[in-house]
Amino acid sequence: METTRHFVATVYVVNDGETALHHHEKLDMWLPPGGHIDRDELPHEAAKREVREEIGLDIDLLAPQGNLESETVRSIPQPQHFLLEDINVHDEGVGHQHIDFIYYGHAESQAIDPAPGETPATQWEWFTPEELQTNHDRFEPDVIEIGQRAIEAVNDYTS
Repeated sequence: METTRHFVATVYVVNDGETALHHHEKLDMWLPPGGHIDRDELPHEAAKREVREEIGLDIDLLAPQGNLESETVRSIPQPQHFLLEDINVHDEGVGHQHIDFIYYGHAESQAIDPAPGETPATQWEWFTPEELQTNHDRFEPDVIEIGQRAIEAVNDYTS
């Protein structure tokens, strides 16, 4: 069985010590904003676009950027994590995977206003680190861990 892979970008958006998640019905799990990287996009551009589309907020990415630059090379903002995620698993193996560029982002508000056709604002919730930790049955372990790390990093960045 051949495994197909797509590049995606995800952002743990943080405001006031909380991160925004929604229940993704197709995957039956709680996730932050994110999606596929378009052919003409860089990962950090896709991350910011997905946040604007899905929750209607502009964000500052906490993404270190190197200083390599020449006529043909330049550094781009780095994700906090790279994950290989199994999306379509069968008895014969993994049919599809996402190569996920995970970023942390700071939003100035919690006023979620998705673009038309996106998950409605009422389906999004903001969670504290404690709420993530005490809801193991609701969230995947990586969502708990990365959500808590993102909140801590953004809190350190904004204080």
